[in-house]
Amino acid sequence: MKEVIENILSRRSIRKYLEDQILDEDLSIILEAAKHAPSGGNSQTWHFTVLQNKEKLMELNKYVRAAFDKLEVNENTYRSIRSGKVAAKNEAYSFYYNAPTLIIVTNERNYGNAMADSACAIENMLLASNALNLGSCYVNQLTWFGDNNDLRELLIELGVPESHKVCGAIIVGYRDGDMPTAAKRKENTVTIIK
Repeated sequence: MKEVIENILSRRSIRKYLEDQILDEDLSIILEAAKHAPSGGNSQTWHFTVLQNKEKLMELNKYVRAAFDKLEVNENTYRSIRSGKVAAKNEAYSFYYNAPTLIIVTNERNYGNAMADSACAIENMLLASNALNLGSCYVNQLTWFGDNNDLRELLIELGVPESHKVCGAIIVGYRDGDMPTAAKRKENTVTIIK
């Protein structure tokens, strides 16, 4: 019990990775953890597309940069999208932080619980990665641009089912550097009524 809580509390988003690919056995454990996440009515309608090919990752990154370039933003645009648009102008930009493994999580487009179920699977993968002493990070660019025509075509070519929408993605790899310290937790986020 204590180890489970410690794993949750010690998880951090990692944004700097070594080039070494993760072990196939570790990938299998991470994906098994995803498949054991709760889903509405036990539907299990998610799909996990794993990308470990460096050339394909770079091609996908090129499409994300192009989508950012075409995107119109203003002061009301979600700040991560605004900052992503600025960052994507840099030739060295990598939405997947050059991690060796990207796992795209998709779900049935018309399924009402698609995002919630996928988020549960993503959290399981993040926790499994941490338990395996691997770095990971939840990335949303493919969720934002998953219906961009050019990007959508590439995603389908990579194995994303045509009837699915992108609900999120994670990157996984060996951390390059020390584990970051936890950000301060915000106050006043809990109400208890007894």
